[in-house]
Order: sequence, then structure tokens, then C-alpha cells
Amino acid sequence: MSIERPSIIVTGANGQLGRCLQKLQEHFQGFDFHFLGREHLPVDNHELTRQVISSIKPFGVINTAAYTAVDKAEAETELANSINGYAAGNLAKHCAQMGARFLHVSTDYVFDGKGNMPHTETDETLAVNAYGASKLLGEGLVIKENADALIIRTSWVYSAYGNNFVKTMRRLFEERNEVKVVNDQYGCPTFAMDLAHAILQIITGTNWVPGIYHYCNAGIITWFEFAQAIKETGNYNCLVTPITTQQFPTPARRPVYSALSCHKIEHTFGVVPPDWREALERYFQNNG
Repeated sequence: MSIERPSIIVTGANGQLGRCLQKLQEHFQGFDFHFLGREHLPVDNHELTRQVISSIKPFGVINTAAYTAVDKAEAETELANSINGYAAGNLAKHCAQMGARFLHVSTDYVFDGKGNMPHTETDETLAVNAYGASKLLGEGLVIKENADALIIRTSWVYSAYGNNFVKTMRRLFEERNEVKVVNDQYGCPTFAMDLAHAILQIITGTNWVPGIYHYCNAGIITWFEFAQAIKETGNYNCLVTPITTQQFPTPARRPVYSALSCHKIEHTFGVVPPDWREALERYFQNNG
């Protein structure tokens, strides 16, 4: 007689993080994973969400579904709030009712970026754009609906999938002789494979401690420094020129300093994020 394995639902299965979680599932064979993209589970359909969670009766839910178009969110605030805010709260509520673990992914953009020290989980939040505000709404609703939920804020996520800074830079380095990149915004890159591994370690582990945590690769850099490292690691022959935020206006304001402190996640779960440069080299080894 076969013993039924606990199930884990992953929402947003076609996004960067969802795809990375799919790649790593083979290392967590004690669990049955249900990877649900928007075509199977549009998280802003609250009734369908309830039905899916009720039918699968999961051990845990990892919510990677998100509206991530930072600049478009300025004009599509309602849609961003629906997916990043109300849907997250709804998922959290149903997990609480089912007794399932709920792990929700948030962002460094919940901070205004006015400090000069890595943000801890207890720092005051104040989003400076609609995307950040929608994610902050989601955090509040998750906490309100589910006291046992776990939130991981991350930053500057990249991978071989979807749209991200590394893929954009690689394309531009192929197409242009010079690329201008902002050099007065500071943060921490995150290789999505590293984040995915940390998430799977936590949700399948015996030590479940609810609350807000930060996870990013170690090291604080500017976008320009990140671009330079991508150029060097990939051996591109393109000039990378530093510019100011003022010289590169965008519809959505960005926090000037949104680096995250990962001490809490290290101390609580023994999850130690690798150095950002070493992570970038690993990305190139697998996606050269």
C-alpha cells in the first residue's frame, strides 16, 4: 500500500521563481508538487482559488504569482492591487482554514529607499511606487488573514526565465556598442535558483516559524556595478557607462537604497545566501 505524499501548490508556475522551483522539485521527492500557472489558477479569481485549495488539500502553498511590471503598475494600479494584494490575502485565508503552510513572496520595493543601511524586517515600510504599494497591501492582508503565514521579501531577481535585468543586459550587450546604466540606486541581486532552493528548504522543513524574512544574495551594489559584472562574466565587448537616476526617468520611482539584511533568515532557518558574484557566475555556467 502506497503512502500518500503531502502536496505543495506553487502559484505563478510560469514566472521566474515558479520555473526555478520546478527545476528543483526533484530534490524534494517526499512531496507532490502542483505547479499552477495563470491558465490553471488565476489567483485573482477568489472562488476558483478556494476550490483548488479545497480539492488538493495541500500541506503547503508557495505564492509566487505576482504582477511584476513596475512601470506599468502606475497606470494599472487596480490590477496590481488585485493580484499582489487581495489575491494574496485570499490565498492566505484559505490556507489558514485548511491548516496548510502558506509562504508568500514579497519585495524590497515596500521600502522608500531613504536609508543607507540594509533593511531589517522590522524597519518601517513606505512604498514609493504603485507596485511596491500593491505588494505592501498583500503583506498586510496575508498577516491579517493568516497568523501562521511566512513572507519572504527579495530583490533584483534574475534567472534564465522571464524578463529580468541580466537577460536585458545580455541582449543589449549583443545589440549595442554602449549601454548606460543607473549608478545611484543600491540593492542586492538575487539568483532565483538560490531563492527557490531556500523556499523549498523552509516549506518542507520541520522548523516552521511564521513572520517576515528577507532573502537575497550577499553583497550591496548599484545597477551599474551589476551591469559591469554581467559584462565581465559573460565576456561582452560593450561599453557600460554610469548615469544618474535623473538621466534615466521612468514612470515609477525606484527606492534609492533597498538593500536587505538576511540575518533573520540565516539565524532562524540556517539558510545562508551565497555571494552575489558567485551566484552570477553559476548562472552563466548553466546559461552561457
